[in-house]
Amino acid sequence: MAGRVPVLLLDHRLGFLDYAVPEGLACAPGDVVEVPLGPRRVMGIAWDGPGDRALPEARLRPILRRLDLPPVGAALRQTIAWVADYYVASPGHVARMALPAAALGAPPREPRRFRVAEPLPSLRPAARRALADALLAHGGSRTLAQWRELTGASLARLGGLVAAGALVVADRADGTPVARRTVPTLSLPQQAAAAALLAAVREGGFHPFLLDGVTGSGKTEVYLEAIGAVIDRGGQALVLLPEIALTAPFLRRFEARFGFRPAVWHSSVTPAARRRAFAAIAGGAAPVVVGARSALFLPLPRLALIVVDEAHEAAFKQEEGVFYHGRDVAVVRARAEGVPVVLATATPGLETLENVARGRYRRLELPDRFGGARLPCVHLVDLVKTPPARGDWIAPPLAQAIEGALANGEQVLLFLNRRGYAPLTLCRACGARIACPNCTAWLVDHRLEQRLLCHHCGYAVPRPAACPACGAGESLVASGPGVERLAEEVARRWPGARVAIVTSDTVRTQAEAEALVGRVLAREVDLLIGTQLLAKGHDFPELTVVGVVDADLGLAGGDLRAGERTFQQVAQVAGRAGRARKPGTVFLQTHQPGAPIMQALARHDREAFLAAERAARAAAGMPPYGRLAALIVSAERAETAEAAARALAAQAPRADGLQVFGPVPAPLAVLRGRHRLRFLVRAPRGCRLQAHLRAWLGAVKLPSAARVVVDVDPQSFL
Repeated sequence: MAGRVPVLLLDHRLGFLDYAVPEGLACAPGDVVEVPLGPRRVMGIAWDGPGDRALPEARLRPILRRLDLPPVGAALRQTIAWVADYYVASPGHVARMALPAAALGAPPREPRRFRVAEPLPSLRPAARRALADALLAHGGSRTLAQWRELTGASLARLGGLVAAGALVVADRADGTPVARRTVPTLSLPQQAAAAALLAAVREGGFHPFLLDGVTGSGKTEVYLEAIGAVIDRGGQALVLLPEIALTAPFLRRFEARFGFRPAVWHSSVTPAARRRAFAAIAGGAAPVVVGARSALFLPLPRLALIVVDEAHEAAFKQEEGVFYHGRDVAVVRARAEGVPVVLATATPGLETLENVARGRYRRLELPDRFGGARLPCVHLVDLVKTPPARGDWIAPPLAQAIEGALANGEQVLLFLNRRGYAPLTLCRACGARIACPNCTAWLVDHRLEQRLLCHHCGYAVPRPAACPACGAGESLVASGPGVERLAEEVARRWPGARVAIVTSDTVRTQAEAEALVGRVLAREVDLLIGTQLLAKGHDFPELTVVGVVDADLGLAGGDLRAGERTFQQVAQVAGRAGRARKPGTVFLQTHQPGAPIMQALARHDREAFLAAERAARAAAGMPPYGRLAALIVSAERAETAEAAARALAAQAPRADGLQVFGPVPAPLAVLRGRHRLRFLVRAPRGCRLQAHLRAWLGAVKLPSAARVVVDVDPQSFL
């Protein structure tokens, strides 16, 4: 044997085991290997270090073979180790994210891509010419299947355009740089911010930035300057977006700027496309990667820049499998790689601002909107003094603004962060409320799909004709509004308006998102009704009126970040109005117009809101001035979960400044058929919280039917 090496097995129960390296097998840290484990053959990653010297070398089993896969680089291994340590997770569970299924199969043959010929040939009939014009408006190169999904045109019609010479084979595939098509004119603040990022890219090394600019200030154009420098220098840039729906507007802007599409990595990408993307990314052939938080664990051999767009978004926190925050892991990966990282947002979180205050991050400010556009005028609509008519949800001041915008040919956005038709269905005869059998939650009425749906576990049933509890017919009524109910009111009051409902139920794929953006920009939509998918990242020049139908919605409950999250969300959605030459107006419908958060939103006074929020958090010792971790205990039987929670409570850590609250039933006391109890641990900022958590869990032997999840820096308290 040629020596020994520790191997990290991709099994959350085992971690590291030592194996012998056979003669003639070259094995370096980061290599993906196949090793024996009992009677099985399993995958693992050869790791750094001497291994467990207590085990004699003669007893080691040999590595079977090195797999023909990209090695896991030193910086990515450091990131995996940090995530496992900080979030109290199994290293093997974390490492599995670096070897997705797309890494294990050969990439399929690249399908042919087509672009619209310029100039277009003469086309007949008129419908064929109209289709070609529609494709030209979208721009870019795509497969015929992608053009079909984007436009709804049949393959036969698209094939006709190919035969007529209107669609031609593209010279280059996605991810291949070409000459830039446009070079934007930047404002002076944009130039200063871009210069700082360009200097960091050219200098190399770890440089964390907060790119802090109001909505519409041109943050994207600033960091695209840095990405351009990375492309010119032969490096790779990683851009993280919190929502799949934001990929479409980003790709449109990126392709217009650079003339090619970046590699895309998120859950809605097809398996074949993921395999192609992984091969290009790992081989260094994709200069730019745009994706969800999982893209942080991709092998990027020439990584030179990381950008986290909409860095304040809670969607960057993963809350299943390995619990981690993508924003923070992006900074860790950048530090390990020795590259700059940019956190771009109009509403940075308190944790990020605290890092600026402590000198850890450099702040680049864009205080004004680009091109002389002004921030929208915000009106508070007092729902006590000017309520909507009975059965309606749009109050008179907002309705009047909608009338005016539609009459002027402008676009309107109505924001309500509630999917479906109504959040609750109840019986007028017996008072029963239709609940999910697997969760402590009501079923949401989805009229478009004619079913009641649980938003937590996915349980669904057809809408019943009679009450399931008492059997009374025609007794079920919807309680409260969702976006579908709002659309019903809009259709009744403005029957001529062309309406698009935008939620995760109606925009499921990247192609659907691209099609929606294209329709809005082509003025084929008058009024958008949507959830948080519309709250950020979109730039619609003709959108002048934004109505937040229930600005109080996010303030309910005991979430310590409820105020901060509401401010961020409402400020972001308000920022969709008046982003071009036409001024924008925003209406916030609220029952508490005098509340400090509403007053701050109306005045665009972020600093006043943050000052009050800082004071409250500091007084309570809450993040970022203290530390939190949650333990969630669950089991299929309530008695098992309660017994496990009692056993943990008996061994709760005791240390100066450390407090353990609970166990108490979780607000979602039953989720996916499992009964849940929660502990909350609060500790001083300098406390090594993870050591206490590991010692605590190690001191208790729990029944196999019980499960404990550790959530360090929790964002959700359900």
